[in-house]
Amino acid sequence: MKNILFVDDEQELLDSLRARLYKHRHEWDMTFVASGEEAIATFEKHTIDLIVSDVRMPGMDGGQLLSLVKQRSPTTVRIIVSGYSDPVQAARLTSLAHQYVAKPCNGQQLENIIERCFNLQALLSQESLRGVVGRIGKLPAMPKTYGRLQTALAQPQVTAGEIGDIVNSDAAIATKVLQITNSAFFRLRKPMVRIKDAVTYLGFATIRNLVLSAEIVSQWNESKDVFDVDPDRLQDHAHHAAAACKSLAGGRAAPDDAWLAGFLHDIGYWILVQECPAQLAQALELSRAEGLPLFECERQTTGSTHAEIGAYLLGLWGLPYTVVEAVAMHHTPRVVTPHGYDLVSALAVSHALLDPAHSHALTGAGGNAADLDDGYLKAVEAPFDWEEAQRRVQASAESTN
Repeated sequence: MKNILFVDDEQELLDSLRARLYKHRHEWDMTFVASGEEAIATFEKHTIDLIVSDVRMPGMDGGQLLSLVKQRSPTTVRIIVSGYSDPVQAARLTSLAHQYVAKPCNGQQLENIIERCFNLQALLSQESLRGVVGRIGKLPAMPKTYGRLQTALAQPQVTAGEIGDIVNSDAAIATKVLQITNSAFFRLRKPMVRIKDAVTYLGFATIRNLVLSAEIVSQWNESKDVFDVDPDRLQDHAHHAAAACKSLAGGRAAPDDAWLAGFLHDIGYWILVQECPAQLAQALELSRAEGLPLFECERQTTGSTHAEIGAYLLGLWGLPYTVVEAVAMHHTPRVVTPHGYDLVSALAVSHALLDPAHSHALTGAGGNAADLDDGYLKAVEAPFDWEEAQRRVQASAESTN
């Protein structure tokens, strides 16, 4: 049974949640407390699998509470519910929580988020995946500059100048960030030459994503020359997927998260190339010979897929749960219960609509088996139809080339 802790100073809201979630009493052991201090006391007595906390509370606020939980119980899934519209505060809170839920939030939405968090946790802890990860000699550490940014963004009073100083501390990263910022994708009116100006113009979340992409690209360039795996092709596919996914942002798929999920969705291939080249070669051969999607062949030869391995790594790095979930499910979006159009949907649809020239990171491999269409978009209540989705993805490809 999963132990869940709900924290909010509004007793009426806690009572409403208790009534709403009563049907889960045989699978979830739920505790409801009215302050951060009570929550910490609960952690000292029990193992908590997931915590849901409001932000604005007297005494210890939700940000302070989740910061302590992150330190003391890093395996606990952290969900924060907030009415903040300030992007600086939002960036701080998303660095502390796995899931950021905006108010007003209805019970059904929160129930769906909790279920999906547990489903993802189960997927990434399955024995076959742990076996694959256990055979891998060394999982890549979180990129250094990105890690420093995450720590800085957790500070409530961080400034654009301080973020700029972190990026500027690595000349190669700063140069790459400015190169990406000045690309056609962002359509700036005049060239951006200072990191601080880029931070102010693009915002903390976008800069954080650009830094992560720049550091990952530098590591991709160190990939082994294996079979048809070309680092340049990995990068090209990543950039096209990022642009395509961002073009389909909407509903609960935020543009910054959509871009990041698209860019990172195939990061598992980088690990397989480095650590499991023989099994990946077998999967490629099987995919070509049988006409099967490559991710299905990967499961046969390695015991897991690049999507799951990549999601596992991103989870260890502390990336947003929505991004980790989308990466894990981008070939199999129908296995999660939809509650409106979200990042899983955006990534899966954009991946399905990519031009064949950019539709896969590995040449000659089978494609996506998600079998998505206009009916799927209607089922997840997407803010556009299939024809509009195709138009957006095509426009994103033109802006990326």
